[in-house]
Amino acid sequence: MSITKEKKVKLIKDFARGKDDTGSAEVQCAIMTARITELTEHFKANPKDFQSRRGLIAMVNKRRRLLNYLKSKDVSRYKEAISRLELRK
Repeated sequence: MSITKEKKVKLIKDFARGKDDTGSAEVQCAIMTARITELTEHFKANPKDFQSRRGLIAMVNKRRRLLNYLKSKDVSRYKEAISRLELRK
């Protein structure tokens, strides 16, 4: 249920703001989005897995808080992040 190391490295490389950036809000949101997507697929096969659902809800809330932080600091970075992560229609 977790993302592979290669996928995580690729996400960090794609969303990093600098050469050694692994913890910016954009990178964290990208990794969480990948994990949320995988968990969503898991629930299609396992609809009664309520413990994992609790973790999913926590991840969604944490991603929302990170995006709110990003929006308060730099609106252009926020808009770019949500468009690249395809979070809004």
